Amino acid sequence: MSWQDDLKRVDMNQPSDWPAWFIVIIAFVGCLILVFLSWYFLLEGQRSSLASSRSAEIELKQSFDVKKGMVVNLPAYKKQMTEIEALLSAMLEKLPDSSEVPSLLVNITEAGARRGLEFVVFDPQSQVLETFYASLPILVEVKGSYHQIANFISDLAQMPRIVTVGEMGLSSGDDNRVSASLMLQTYSYLPDGF
Repeated sequence: MSWQDDLKRVDMNQPSDWPAWFIVIIAFVGCLILVFLSWYFLLEGQRSSLASSRSAEIELKQSFDVKKGMVVNLPAYKKQMTEIEALLSAMLEKLPDSSEVPSLLVNITEAGARRGLEFVVFDPQSQVLETFYASLPILVEVKGSYHQIANFISDLAQMPRIVTVGEMGLSSGDDNRVSASLMLQTYSYLPDGF
């Protein structure tokens, strides 16, 4: 008898009459289904947890690499910070505080007088407050030769404090003298901001 004939004679309502090989196959298939369902329902939550843990691991490794790079470059960052602080300190020395502005205005007029310029207008404007500094625009009109005016502007650039020339207009007069209208800017440091 072949196994096909045995399979045809199997009565599903009488399991006690089933052949032994058929019972083994049914038990094996049942075990496979049980193992698959157990694996699916019991391990599925752990698989999703594993996937999220792996993505968290990747993020942590990337964060670690960034922080490792920062630590490796820390001496260079400290050196750069020291250089920036020294540069800032040097720049702040060029900014007068509010008590030094009047003497700076006197220095500007003395520089013009040394160059032989005639001051027609010397009008400090209202101070403009920024976050850590204040700018003081100064309207200046002078008369003199072209070279005297150029030397005066050069003297302003050589001052120990920052003085910039913003707007500038030149016009010639009847007496071979040049009239210059300058908008100077000087700055003062506000240590606490405003």
